[in-house]
Amino acid sequence: MTEPQLAAIRHLLAHTPRAAGVPDGDAHPRAAVALVLRPAAGGPQVLLIRRAERAGDPWSGHVAFPGGRADPRDADTIATAVRETREEVGIDLAAVGEWLGALPELHPRSGAPPISVSPHVFAVPAETECTPSAAEVQRAFWVPIMTLASPDAAADYEHVTPGGARIRFPAYAVEGHVVWGLTYRMLADFLELHARLHAGGETP
Repeated sequence: MTEPQLAAIRHLLAHTPRAAGVPDGDAHPRAAVALVLRPAAGGPQVLLIRRAERAGDPWSGHVAFPGGRADPRDADTIATAVRETREEVGIDLAAVGEWLGALPELHPRSGAPPISVSPHVFAVPAETECTPSAAEVQRAFWVPIMTLASPDAAADYEHVTPGGARIRFPAYAVEGHVVWGLTYRMLADFLELHARLHAGGETP
């Protein structure tokens, strides 16, 4: 990604609601994730992980962004995203990343425990690689943004709630995985922003 492209993304994120990522008194537990972008020959790629499968974990086995619950010692949700990314995939965003801004804060709709999740967007160099934590991450992989934006990636997912209700959610199908729920909604928000950037409809 070129500096003008990064500047345009920063501009769009700065004009997105709740872009600062600062706690606002919400009574729900707080969490943050990192939407990490790296440049590549075919266009920017985004980092996804498949979480480890653990009994009792509502996010067990999900495809997601690196991230997790806020710690009282975190200065803000940006610090949470940086810390969790370092712990889960070995990328130190404080050292090699550039914070571009935040997407709107989201809450689960699938019957998962209430939580407020702040998605933060970072750019890293092209040579950035992952060292996943075996205890937390089954797999980490980079997906081209254009792959996710393709109509071929559109899918749906049937979720069974704890009460037994079946709900269908829109999803992305990538590399044999289904991305749904909060991660899908965050990606959809970012892809909408990226489409505006790609179309040249917004300038810094």
